[in-house]
Amino acid sequence: MSCTPERPTYSSFDEYPRYEGGDLGMIYSPASTSFKLWSPAAQEARLLLYATDVADENPFAIIPMEEIDGAWTHVYSGDLEGKYYSFQIMQDGAWLEEAPDLYARAVGTNGERAQVIDLAATDPEGWETDRRPELAAPTDIILYELHMRDATVHASAGSRYPGKFLGLTERGTRSPDGLATGIDHLVELGVTHLHLLPVFDYASVDERPDAPSAFNWGYDPLNYNVPEGSYATDPSDGRVRVREFKQMVQALHQAGIRVVMDVVYNHTGPTDDSPFNLLVPGYYYRQNEEGGWSDASGCGNETASERPMVRDYIIESVKYWAREFHVDGFRFDLMGIHDIETMNRLSAELHEIDPSIFVYGEGWTAGGSPLPDDQRALKANTPLLDRIAAFSDDLRDGLKGSVFNHEESGFVSGSEGRIASIQFGVVAAGQHPQIDYEAVNYSNAPWAPEPYQCINYVSCHDNHTLWDRLQNSNPEDSEEERAKMARLALAVVLTSQGVPFLHAGSEMLRTKGGEENSYQSPDSVNAIDWTRKAQQATTVSYVSALIALRKAHPAFRLPSNAAIQEHLSFLPTTGGDDLVVFRLQGVAGDDWQDILVAYNASVSPQSLALPAGDSYDLIASGEQINVNGIGDQPTGSIQLAARAMTILKR
Repeated sequence: MSCTPERPTYSSFDEYPRYEGGDLGMIYSPASTSFKLWSPAAQEARLLLYATDVADENPFAIIPMEEIDGAWTHVYSGDLEGKYYSFQIMQDGAWLEEAPDLYARAVGTNGERAQVIDLAATDPEGWETDRRPELAAPTDIILYELHMRDATVHASAGSRYPGKFLGLTERGTRSPDGLATGIDHLVELGVTHLHLLPVFDYASVDERPDAPSAFNWGYDPLNYNVPEGSYATDPSDGRVRVREFKQMVQALHQAGIRVVMDVVYNHTGPTDDSPFNLLVPGYYYRQNEEGGWSDASGCGNETASERPMVRDYIIESVKYWAREFHVDGFRFDLMGIHDIETMNRLSAELHEIDPSIFVYGEGWTAGGSPLPDDQRALKANTPLLDRIAAFSDDLRDGLKGSVFNHEESGFVSGSEGRIASIQFGVVAAGQHPQIDYEAVNYSNAPWAPEPYQCINYVSCHDNHTLWDRLQNSNPEDSEEERAKMARLALAVVLTSQGVPFLHAGSEMLRTKGGEENSYQSPDSVNAIDWTRKAQQATTVSYVSALIALRKAHPAFRLPSNAAIQEHLSFLPTTGGDDLVVFRLQGVAGDDWQDILVAYNASVSPQSLALPAGDSYDLIASGEQINVNGIGDQPTGSIQLAARAMTILKR
């Protein structure tokens, strides 16, 4: 006869003791391995050890764990390197299902078991000298959002490792037309940061070698501190995925490109049977008034970032990626679910590691949350966030129309009433005396205290690609006209203040065949078809030239809201709702001391009166950009090309 030992009982999660030892999970040495699980309400806990990651294999050892201050621990004598393990707890006298370590650094196939590894042995050659590429200021950043598999899985990518981490280590890959793909394309384009859609271990893709090919964006987290197995050459060995992720970061750094991880701490993929719920039932999730799972994520649950051990988990996780994998930035999915205190502590601790790490996120939720609005990291609360940026859906939908109305047009596609929203984007959602905030589409007040806190964009992985959206809103227009609209939209993003963000392939007018929500669509929908680079060479060249222009001229990336107010002014126009003109003057360090930028969304050319007595060099007109000038120097007035950006300087 056995009896369950007496354990503390808790009336609420608030009573759970916080563990501050900093050593949860697995700590390996050849002589012994320490295992530690925080689960205060568990009646018992045990460690299960396996020789392999085979699903139906029996453990070679089942070891009771000892509880100390809410944490269960065991130190195993001997070398376990390469072996697998899981934890299991007893609740109400019954053993719950076993689950991988919440702090696992490596896992086997499909993340079902954690793995004991020597992290130092996963470092690629030269890893100790890997350094973040130089970054002088956050407004110098140009973000490029890419799904790992999309980048190289299409045959036209010319990759030896299609869809894998190693596909983004290759140099010299070419399309059938002989044009650069992969890393070389990013270098040609000139982006500074590669934003990768989720590359931690997620639940929805079967990693077994004999499983059918599958696709997912990866917003269904399983093991937060482990790279995704389907992107590794051997998902059964956690050491391989860790090493290959590091090789990818190293290759991108060597190419001068920083790496941003898209992180999804706001919810998990599974809920009831997630590792979090099996090992610490209920604690990691918010509950609604009825006691069920609250669901601000729209995915079945939301994490309770305000609880001490959840907050600690999120902060330690991003710090681990920054230190162990040299990750340079983090984009937070549905950041508005997280509480402000967690985000600010996280930002402070990341910036202690490196002040140039960039943190940004979606300042909204997908549903209601029990956490009060004034405590949440929402876009409107950006002034309360410490060195954290938010996406501007104001400019996004001002340019092309609401993402919730697929046929609605925006500024570039013929809609009226968008001028204030475009101007709001130009000044990076900050305070400016010439903005009519009541006329801005979503925000009736500035929300970005400094320009780097505003991410300006027109499209991303969510919703339609820019090209597909213009097909929906302007089906009667020719492809040539829609290409003009797309170039104008990208020009606005890349010449506005703040931090520009590009959806991968938008520079080659990427299409997903009209699919709006391609989160689990096949490669035939999602993969980047690199033959479009030759087909849409005009737009590719245009975007590359715009990026070079932005990088060469500090006037387009002013460091503060005060500088924007001092140096940027909007010029009055005689047109209607299809023309925005602004002037940049006297920016220190820029040899262009007077710059005029005009966005003409009209289907016809428009005349712009130039400041009296001034003679300007025409730098950009239509699809042309030439820093040495285009044609004669205009004086008095100029005809602005239709559906295009014009830039003049002197």
